[in-house]
This record gives sequence, C-alpha cells and structure tokens, in this order.
Amino acid sequence: MKKFVLMSIVFFAGFIFLMGNTATLAYDLPAVNLGFTSFLDGGPPAGPGFYFTQYLQYYTSDELKNSHGKEALPSFADEDLDAWISLTQFIYQSDKDILAGGKWGLDVIIPVVNLNMDYGTSNSMFPQDNGTGLGDILVGPYLQWDPIMGKKGPIFMQRIELQMIFPTGKYDKDKELNPGSNFFSFNPYWAGTLFLTQRLTASTRIHYLWNARNNAPGRQYRALGAHDTRAGQAFHMNFAMAYAVIPNRLRVGINGYYLKQLTKMELNGDSLSNTEEKVFGIGPGLVYHFSKNDHLFFNMYFESNVENRSEGNRFNVRWVHHF
Repeated sequence: MKKFVLMSIVFFAGFIFLMGNTATLAYDLPAVNLGFTSFLDGGPPAGPGFYFTQYLQYYTSDELKNSHGKEALPSFADEDLDAWISLTQFIYQSDKDILAGGKWGLDVIIPVVNLNMDYGTSNSMFPQDNGTGLGDILVGPYLQWDPIMGKKGPIFMQRIELQMIFPTGKYDKDKELNPGSNFFSFNPYWAGTLFLTQRLTASTRIHYLWNARNNAPGRQYRALGAHDTRAGQAFHMNFAMAYAVIPNRLRVGINGYYLKQLTKMELNGDSLSNTEEKVFGIGPGLVYHFSKNDHLFFNMYFESNVENRSEGNRFNVRWVHHF
C-alpha cells in the first residue's frame, strides 16, 4: 500500500510538472506545408493534364521549445525526434476557364508518416510517438491562371486553392505525436511566381489555417477536465528565389518557410494562454528539369525562432511527372 501511494505521488508530481510546461499545452496544430513546395510554385510546369508528384521529407530535432523559445523539457530528457514523411500527390489541371480566366483543377495528397521520439531516460510522461501510419488526406479544388507573358517569356503566374485537411490519419489520444490530427482543417492558399528576369524567379505560397474541434483530446488535456479542444488559427507561408544556372535545366536558390499561430488554442471553449506556435526555416535548394514533363526538387531547411514546437532541420526531395 505504501509503495502504491509513493508511486502515485511520484506519478502525480511528474504530471503536474508537465502540465505546467507549455510543451504539453501546445503542439496542437495539424501537419501543414512547411517547405514541401518551393521554386516555380505559381503554376504547373507543363500546362493542363494529369500530374503525379512524390515527396519524401526527413525531419530531425533534438529540442522541444516552450512559449519563450527555451527548452521545454528538463535537460535529462535528452529528446531526439526523427520523422519521415511521404506525400503522394495527384493533380488534374483542366484547360477550361470557369472564373475570370482561371482554369479549374483538383489536388489530392495522401501522406504516410513515421514518427520516432527517443529520450535519454525512461519517462512515459514525456510526449510519446504513435509510430507509423496514414496521415490526414488533403483535398483541394483550385483555380490556375495562365502565365502573363512578356516579350521574352512569362512574367507572372498564380493559383488559388481551397485546401481541406480531413481527419483520416492514425490517432491515439494517449500519444502526443500522431500521424493524424483527429480534426478537420481548412487551409486555403494563394501561390504566385514572379519572373524578375528570364533567369531569376521569386515564388511564394501563403496559407491561412482554420481548425475544427478535437472531440478526443490528448491525455494532458483530459487531466484538466477537457472534453474537447481546438487548435488555434494560423498563418504560414513558403518562399523561394531561384536562378537558372543552366537555362531550362538547372535552377539553384534559397528557400524558406514561416508559421505563426494567430489565436490561442481552446479547451472546452476557453482560451489557453502561451499556446501559440511559431517557426522560421531557411536554407538552400535546387530544381533539375529533366524535361518539360519531369522535374526533381531538393530543399534543405534549418529552423530558428521557434516557440511551442520542436526545433530542427528538414531535408526534402520532390519528383514531379506530367502525363
């Protein structure tokens, strides 16, 4: 009996320690496009038709951050997060104008995610991973405008997509790191590419993220009496500049992303302070054009200015094929 009481006190004390740590009262945004897209993002590379794209991203982090950008866990935790993300994308781009010259299209993305969180000590109260599984499927109807042309080639191209994230992914309410979010999200974006010269381009993709309620909240929230939670709304964007070192063949440049959560997360409809997430990532990249129908992208990102998230590095490979 004494042993049981002692173990209960230790368990409760550990839980209170973590409850006071904003790492367990944040980290709730769904997985979004951080660095998956980069150069020439304002339009498809070969006009109308079917596209197949395969992404593979590796993310590694050895530090979880709190709301002040400091270590969220004690030093003895020695956390180490590795994530492999596969995205399989299918796009159909029509050749039919339906609004102000915009041609309709449909974008479908199927993710598979592998998460592995290790610690330098054994403590089940630290955030736990839920292994490998299907992620949340993305579906987005969109409008793509033809490039605005100049005397020497394209000047500008753009697209608007009404992207939706459906809660299809693997989810365990007793794990903090899941392939799926267990709630619906609406994540529309505008993307554009400006041809500054025939060789130099600047691209961006700007999203606004809205999240529905999670009716099966995690263990840290249930301990506070939660029957539902809602992740905050957020702004996130990708940006890139590329220079054609070999015209029509090789572009190299710089690519980055920024995410800023704009509203606090909610527990049973009440806002929780110090739960906003933030991250900035930047690094080098390139795209190699094998032909007008096959393109290979490689991007690296090194994160900083992080709050209420893990801080790490991303390495992204993307192959685009037009049928």
